[in-house]
Amino acid sequence: MHELSLMADLFRKIERVAREQGARRVTGVTVRLGALSHVSAEHLREHFSAMSQGTVAEGAQLSIESCSGPDEPGAQDVVLESIEVEVPVP
Repeated sequence: MHELSLMADLFRKIERVAREQGARRVTGVTVRLGALSHVSAEHLREHFSAMSQGTVAEGAQLSIESCSGPDEPGAQDVVLESIEVEVPVP
């Protein structure tokens, strides 16, 4: 259940940023995986792939930066670092 909550929060952020940037679609997502998030990078990729289906982030390249320090900010979270977007050409 914890993973689903983390992923739902991540996708809310991705969709908000994409909307703010007027993106047609998200082509890349970079996240920081906290040391205490209890999610492996492989498991995160699986969840991302499944949850991105039918969203603006479907097919996006996922880059994961793992943090090892339990005292780092966001150690219990999956933190959205950046997204790359494709915007419509005027």
